[in-house]
Amino acid sequence: MAGMETLRIGSSGAAVVTLKDALAAHGFVVGNTSAVFDSATQAAVKGFQSSIGLMADGAAGQQTQAALGLAEPATPLPIPAVTVAVVSRMCPGAPVPNIQSNLPVVLNALLGPHLGDRQMVLMAVGTIRAETGCFAPICESVSVFNTAPGGSPFALYDGRASLGNTQPGDGARFKGRGFVQLTGRANYQKYGRQIGVPLLDDPDRANDAATAAALLSAFLKAHEPQIRSALAAGDLATARSLVNGGSHGLTEFSAAYHVGNELLAASLT
Repeated sequence: MAGMETLRIGSSGAAVVTLKDALAAHGFVVGNTSAVFDSATQAAVKGFQSSIGLMADGAAGQQTQAALGLAEPATPLPIPAVTVAVVSRMCPGAPVPNIQSNLPVVLNALLGPHLGDRQMVLMAVGTIRAETGCFAPICESVSVFNTAPGGSPFALYDGRASLGNTQPGDGARFKGRGFVQLTGRANYQKYGRQIGVPLLDDPDRANDAATAAALLSAFLKAHEPQIRSALAAGDLATARSLVNGGSHGLTEFSAAYHVGNELLAASLT
């Protein structure tokens, strides 16, 4: 709720006790269980805020309390069980403000093509953790997989038939972007058409949050039968390879999936 009380030094009452209990449950020492927000509580709040990428001001406002599971995010989520607090535990390295901004967009994109069940939500969030780490649409970084020593960035993608790259500079032009790290001229053309965005003309639009979410959803929908079959069999490696084409990010994907599965088991079918 937008008008909730911010708890800080000098605050007291039942809300402070609840805050201390939540901090302790997340592993942050609060000193005592009194109903007073003291310096030890402030230090615990700062420690928690730093650990999840929030500004460590020591005051527990909307964002901090939502991250602790004590409040809903300011924007209602389209799939209520999949909260910012849940996704923060699935993606522990992602700044909470990124999750708060992008989670509603991602969940909305999953609902249209009927991907809002537990399996596919976990698949989507796990994919985002594996592909971006920060729960935000990003560009692929230069690496040994796309750039030769001393060569032009992403030139190893140039001329790759499997990516549909046919023109000089296609490697850099159609490098990985978004939540799913869409890569290659062929994919930009195919999925851009599917979601109605001219990505061949403006590939950077793949990093717009709404576009990135639509691309993630479209990509998962295209592989839905195989993904569901793999997940039903507990074969996370195959599910991951259907997105990535290999095993890169499998550890992060699997960790997110298992944590989320435990948290959501009683909430989503």
